[in-house]
This record gives sequence, structure tokens and C-alpha cells, in this order.
Amino acid sequence: MSMLLLLTLSIILLGSVAYFRLSRLIWSPILIILLADAQYIGSLSWGASLLLWPVAIVSLLIAWLPIVRQQLITKPLFEFFKKNLPPLSDTEKAAIESGTVWWEGKLFQGQANWQKLWNMPKPTLTQDETAFLNNEVRTLCSMVNDWEITHEKADLPKEVWDYLKNNKFFGMIIPKEYGGLGFSALMHSSVIAKLATKSVSLAVTTMVPNSLGPGELLIHYGTEEQKQYFLPRLASGKEIPCFALTAPEAGSDAGSIPDQGIVCKGTFEGKEIVGISLQFDKRYITLAPVATLVGLAFKLYDPEHLLSTNTNVGITLALIPASHPGVEIGARHHPLRLAFMNGPIRGKDVFIPLDWIIGGVAMAGKGWQMLFECLSVGRGISLPALSTGTASLSYVATGAYAAIRKQFNLAIGQFEGVEEALARIGGFAYQLDAARVFTAQAIDLQERPAVATSIAKYHMTELSRAVNNAAMDIHGGRAIMMGPSNYLGVSYQAMPLSITVEGANILTRSLMIFGQGAIRCHPYLKDELLVLDAYKDDQKLALKHFDKICIQHIGYAISNFVRSITLALTLGKVTELTAKQDIKCYLQKLNWLSASLAWISDIAMLTLGGALKRKELLSARLGDVLSHLYLSSALLKYYQDGEKSAEERNLLHWGLQHNLYQCQEAYYGLFENFPNQLLGRLMRWVIFPYGRRFSKPNDELSHLVAKKLLIETPIRQHFSQLCYIGDLEDPMGLIEETFKQLQIAKPVLEKLAQAVKAGNIHRSLSLRAQLQAAMAKNILTQHEVNIVEEYEQLRVKAIAVDEFPSDYPLGSEICNNQSKQHADEQSIS
Repeated sequence: MSMLLLLTLSIILLGSVAYFRLSRLIWSPILIILLADAQYIGSLSWGASLLLWPVAIVSLLIAWLPIVRQQLITKPLFEFFKKNLPPLSDTEKAAIESGTVWWEGKLFQGQANWQKLWNMPKPTLTQDETAFLNNEVRTLCSMVNDWEITHEKADLPKEVWDYLKNNKFFGMIIPKEYGGLGFSALMHSSVIAKLATKSVSLAVTTMVPNSLGPGELLIHYGTEEQKQYFLPRLASGKEIPCFALTAPEAGSDAGSIPDQGIVCKGTFEGKEIVGISLQFDKRYITLAPVATLVGLAFKLYDPEHLLSTNTNVGITLALIPASHPGVEIGARHHPLRLAFMNGPIRGKDVFIPLDWIIGGVAMAGKGWQMLFECLSVGRGISLPALSTGTASLSYVATGAYAAIRKQFNLAIGQFEGVEEALARIGGFAYQLDAARVFTAQAIDLQERPAVATSIAKYHMTELSRAVNNAAMDIHGGRAIMMGPSNYLGVSYQAMPLSITVEGANILTRSLMIFGQGAIRCHPYLKDELLVLDAYKDDQKLALKHFDKICIQHIGYAISNFVRSITLALTLGKVTELTAKQDIKCYLQKLNWLSASLAWISDIAMLTLGGALKRKELLSARLGDVLSHLYLSSALLKYYQDGEKSAEERNLLHWGLQHNLYQCQEAYYGLFENFPNQLLGRLMRWVIFPYGRRFSKPNDELSHLVAKKLLIETPIRQHFSQLCYIGDLEDPMGLIEETFKQLQIAKPVLEKLAQAVKAGNIHRSLSLRAQLQAAMAKNILTQHEVNIVEEYEQLRVKAIAVDEFPSDYPLGSEICNNQSKQHADEQSIS
């Protein structure tokens, strides 16, 4: 056997061991056998033996003898981590120990098992849930005039509030045994999405009690006594809840809230008890002006040690009646002229019993972990549902408008510039619904994936913003002029709300997705950090525990490098060989980019250490790669569970090509801005040895996607079902009926156009005159003329904009006394 052949065999065998992450029980004997074989057949010179045998022996000693490994590798790494990684704060420890890691963890580690993803059950609604969606939700939407509530009343009508309470819309997530509806996360998401297509104000009013609530906190952490008392009252609407977290000086950094509670003795209901004296100042609190029950986050201190030996107990959550002495509530903010209730809450010398802490005294100081887990679920349902709802409305309405609106005697949807925008609407709307269902499924599987829900919150709100902008561009003046017939304007106004709340998007992208993902999704980093923190006073014990984790981490890193370079050189083609042809090439590319992320993440964290936390743009780009891998997974799962029609296939290809391109550009942004430029170039050569490989969806594919928005298709019907579409008095009902009438009138209009083109009818005549001439010449029948005239009447009305008399109170102070009046109604009811 020649030296070259043996070398090739050795590389293949050892590379395979690393690629498949096989244990030292396998690679150790392989290494010895290869060296012995080379020595025996004489292929290995004595000079090479003197070099390679010591390396092999040291490798084996490192793998099998901890004392050797610690001196050569583990201890230097241990000292490096101690020096370069900042100590974990209490909030950071709570964050990395909260929730679970789901599919996003497999993507981060380069270990996606696609067959396992396909085998996950298809998310579906139960019969009861479907019936509620088709009846109660539809009835609720029909009761709302969004123009009236946003521009005239600045509130939902009393009958809408009553309907929400009586039909338990505020208790969708509350289990049936506590009087709620016990809906799945998918159903919760579906309700919010549909309500958002009618009124964002209605959707926000409904989603808040079903999110942080504080119903969700009670379900997971409340004492049984608290659950038995509060949950039925919340489900029935007897209590209107809000949750007070944000303070004037503490927004995205919720852990820095200045509001304080002091454990002390005080008088409650005529008795002296040990309780908490609270001082707080909160703002931006949704439902605050009408709330009867306030969930409050504050920092708890125990200077007299009445609870424990700790003076600083930590962030704590409590439930307080809005009418409790010292609580000031009722003022109102006005968020971008939407009608949902939002305002500040303040408290001075508010004394409460200890059993008002959510979960009782046992949960004192554990509020940050409670908030972190429940906020992550809210991010995965509420805002993604809102984003999907507004995008679905844009898909249905903009496709219809682009088909019926003409310029230069041509439907505007046939212009290539408009097609480009339509393709974005179609591709992103499909992506949004896929991600909505995918993330809701994780929650229904009892996962609490903080990283996945952060991805959903950031990218879905941004995609929805892109869809909304494209829809506004296509509608032009029709969408700009506000009024009862404008079905896009309020969603456009409301978009910054989704971008800002539940973790502002800039923060979420630059700090949370990869900042949390690197620690939560990495198989070893979290344990290494916790060991450093847990045994900081016992270095010997810390080194011992660190060593066990570190040797596994080293093997993982070597494997990631081998996998990354192998998949890059083969463009991923050595994987997913048995996958179906229509998705195989995408799975191969996703495996390649996923393996690369696993390797690059370790390189970035090793070389930058704690500085990576401050390199927010680098962190954001790594987060973008993970995010688009996650969004691609959602698309593939959605497609696998769907009908797999040609139309769906085009949407799948469009979305995946967009995501792959975004991954590539995020990688290149990282390479070009990496502090160590040589290392940046090395990473680029390893991951993209042939240069850039991915492009945006091309014009031909975008044309195929766009033209389907202009006709009735199963996908369009799906998005129509996600929307509320009323009768002809409803603006969406009017545009949809006009679109349907166009499908009937289209053959007649084409026949008329052919007659005009042939010169049988003069081009300069009005449409009515052309129709009359066509009927006189027996080109069209009276019935056909009636069809076109009926369509034209609807079309003119559908493209019209609202006009107001000069004395209409567009600038009036519509908020005056609204919150006070509503609060009075609540107290009476």
C-alpha cells in the first residue's frame, strides 16, 4: 500500500469518525491501527514515525487520562474563560436556565434530523375550536366598525366588551377546569390572527389577557388557592387584567426595574401582618385604564430579614386589585391612534399581604425566571399571530385590488414592477403562516423555546412590515386616504407597535437571538458557564467539572470543523441522499449552512470571548443565520403538511431561496467585519470555497408567485379563511365580492377586448358605449353585458376613497373622558 493511499484512507476514516461524532472508544483504536499498519508496511518513514507516534500517544493520553488533559488543555482553557467571560448576573442565570430548547437547538448544532421533523404530527384545530372560529370569532368581527372605534369613539363599544367577556375570549388559554376555554396555542394564534384582519385594536385587547396576562403566570406558578379564585374570574371577564412591567427608565432592560417592595409589618383589614410596602411607576401598560386586577413586577427587599437571611430577595410578581389603596390608575396613553386601552399605573405606599405574591412566598425573588418563560410564549403566539393576520389581509386585498385596478388599460398587477411587490407579499405571507403554525406547534408540544419565539417575534413582525409596505405601495392613494373604507391604513399605523413591544426588534436581533441562542442551544457552553459560576470559590472542584464538559466540547468543535468543510466542498450533496427530489437540494444546503453555524459560533466565542456580547452586529448576523434556518424549517414542515400543489411549490421555492440568500449575506457580513481579518477570510474560504452560491428569487419565479395573487386559487382561499370578510358594507367584503365578480366577468371582458382589437368596436368609446355597440353587433348578449355592468359598478365602488365634509371632526380630542367613562361602566357592571 502506497503512502498516498494510506494517507487518503486515514483521512477518510478519521474524517468519518469526526463527521459522525463517534466516541473515543472508536477513534482511538482506529488511530493506533492506522499508524501500526503504516509502520508495518514501511509506508511511514522513521522520521515521520518520530513525529506522528508521539502526537498519537499524546492524543490518546489526553482522551483517556484526565490529569494529562487538565494540564495540557483544560486548565489553560479554564483560565482563559475565567479571564475573558464576565460573571453571570442573576437575570442572565435565570434567562439561560429558563424554558426549553427545541428544533432551533438542532439547527444551531448542525444536527437537523429532517425525517423527525416530518414525523411531527400535523398541527390541527379540534372540532370545538373550528366551530368557535367560524361562529363566535366571526360574530365578534361583525360587531366592530374599526373606523368608528379608532377615529370616533377611541374604544370598543360596550356590546363588544360584553361579548368578549360573555364568550370567554379573555379565557382562551385558561384550562376548562378553571372555567376557561382551554384552547391550544394554535387556536389562540388563529383567533388573534383573524381578529387582526378586522381590527388591530380588537386583536390587542383580546390577546393581552391571554398572554402575560397575568392568567398565564397564574396557570404556571400560582398557588392552587390563587388559581381557584382568580382564573374563573379572569375567564368570565369579571376581572379585567393588566400586567405592569415597563417603567419610564426600564423598557427592554426589564431586569433593571426601579420599582421596589420592602418586606415590613403593616395593617391590613384591621390586623397587623407581615406584608410588602410598594412604590412603583409604570407606563405603556395595555388595558391599565380599564383593569380591575394588576399584575405587578418589582424588586423585593427584606432589610429586617422577616422572610429570609437575604436582604435583596430579587424580582417578584404580585397581584393587586386596581381599587386597592395607594394604586393610581385610569390615565390613558394614545398609541398611534389605535383604540385599545393603554396607560400608566403608579403606586405610593401600597401595602399588600405576602400571599398576594404570585405563587405565594415560595416564589418571592423568582419573578425574572417566571417572566422570562411566559414572555417567550407570548412572543411566540401574540405578535406572530398579529403579523400573520395583517399579512393575510394584505395578500387577499392587494391581489384583488391589483386585478381590478387598471392603468393604461391594463390591470396594474400585470406590470413587472407591481409583480415584484406582489411576489414579496405572496412569499412573505406564506412564510408568516408557516412560522406561525410551526412555533405554535412547539408550544402545544409543551416546549417553552425562548430562542425560537424570539426569532418568531423579530422576523415575523419585520416580514409583516415588508408585506404591509408592499401592499401600501400597490394601493397608492387608495390606502393613504383614511376612512371607513380603508382596510390597510390602520394596520400600517399599528406596525410600529408590533416592532416595539415584547422586546424591541433592535434589541431582539442584536442581543437576544444569538446571545441567548449561543448559550441555550450549544450542547456544552451553558454547563461550562454554570460550572464557572457555581464553583467560583472552589477552583479544584470547578476544574474537575469543567474538564468533563470541556473534552466533549473539544470533540464537538473538531467534528463541526470537519462537517463544515466537508459539506462546503460538496455543497451539501453528501447528505439527504434519500430525500424527495423537490426538496432534496434545499435540505442539503440547509445542512451545509447549519454545520457552518455550529463551527463559526465556537470560533467566534473562543476568539472574542465576552467581547462577542458587545459586538452586537456580529452577534446579530449569527442570529440571522440561525433565524433563516429556522424559518426555512417552518416552510418545509408547512409544505410537507400541505397539498404540495404547484402553487405551493413556487411559494416554497421563493421563500427558501430568499432565506438561503439571507443566510449567505449574513455570513459574508460576519466575515468582512470580523475583528481578526485573517480569521474572517479563513472562515469564508472554509464555508464558501467557491464564492457566493445563493441568489434572490429570480424574476421568473417572482412572476409565477405574483400572478397567482390575481386569480382564485386554493392558497388564496386559505388566506381568505384566515381573514374576516363581511358583506358589501364591509370594505374587505366589497373588495372580495368585486374580485369574485371579476372572475365571472373576465371571459366577457376578454371577448370585448378582442372585438376592440379587431376594429369591430371603436377604442375611444366609453365602456358603456362599447358594451352597447357589442350587443348591437351580436358580439355580446344582454346577459353578458349585465355581468360586466354589475362588475363595473362594484369596481368603481371598491376603488373609491372616503370623502368627509369640511366640518368633520378629524382633529378632535377623541380620547377625552373615554377611559373614565369606561372605568365607570366597568365598576357598574
